[in-house]
Amino acid sequence: MPPSIYVTRRFADSGIKALQAKGYRVEIYPKDEIIPRKELLKKVKGVDALLSLLTDKIDEEVFAAAGPSLKIVANYAVGFDNIDLAAANKRGIEVTNAPHDKVNEAVAEHTFALIICLAHRIAEADQFSKAEKYTGWSPTLLIGTDLSGKTLGIVGAGRIGASAARRGVKGFGMKLVYSDMRKNPEIEKELGAKRVTFEKLLQTSDFVSLHVPLLPSTRHLISTKQLAMMKKSAFLINTARGPIVDEKALLRALETKKIAGAGLDVFECEPAIDCDIRDNLELRSFPNAVLTPHIASATIEAREAMSMIAANNIIAVLSGKKPLNPAK
Repeated sequence: MPPSIYVTRRFADSGIKALQAKGYRVEIYPKDEIIPRKELLKKVKGVDALLSLLTDKIDEEVFAAAGPSLKIVANYAVGFDNIDLAAANKRGIEVTNAPHDKVNEAVAEHTFALIICLAHRIAEADQFSKAEKYTGWSPTLLIGTDLSGKTLGIVGAGRIGASAARRGVKGFGMKLVYSDMRKNPEIEKELGAKRVTFEKLLQTSDFVSLHVPLLPSTRHLISTKQLAMMKKSAFLINTARGPIVDEKALLRALETKKIAGAGLDVFECEPAIDCDIRDNLELRSFPNAVLTPHIASATIEAREAMSMIAANNIIAVLSGKKPLNPAK
């Protein structure tokens, strides 16, 4: 009997077609929603491969429900903080992610979409215009700030961070500093980037852009202390993972004008925009907070590339080969 693959939600077709072309039995959760936990535990029983999304919690309970046939969990995402790697390793289950240059470019572009929206107050201007408040040109109407000559601080100079950095320097003439555990000689040579401490980056940057994975060490990497280090004229951008930013601390910083604004594609208590609706502070109430619903990689090209990577990882493992993108 051919191997069976369970897919927790329908997405770009290219990967699904590649799996079906191999003769695999592919079953897809039919609804366009996060698969209920009970359904996931039922459907994984006896499968050879699981193609999961970042919204699925894949842990020991799932592995136990699947049984010994499960050989690989291919995550349709660059991040894999939704998967218990230790539990997978203990059972000899391969875990893979889906990085790709197309994903890097899409997220970097979205990062700059948020930066431009904040700097030129695009979202505010859009709402102002749609509310029919525009009655004529004024020299003081919705004054923003230039990007040219400003300092872009990249926290995490990996593939996505480096792509965002190139756009800042080459596209907008920005100065570049970065903070990372490892040096990135390529962007230092190509872009004139300067590696500084995390604290120095916060103190000197006009735009702080986060590009680190969610780990115990990066949870609430940005909180009250860090926000206090930033310039009052600075903006915070997060297209990485929501819990990297302490939402309550950010809300207080926006309320007290400790920073100039924030551009967020991810949220601490996602899919909820706000963790605590009882505190009378909501991100959506701040005109200088630009919010998008976790769509930084939502381009046709990026999603198709991720689909094929996930499929190719499954094909490799089920063919007795090493995975192409092991999660580490």
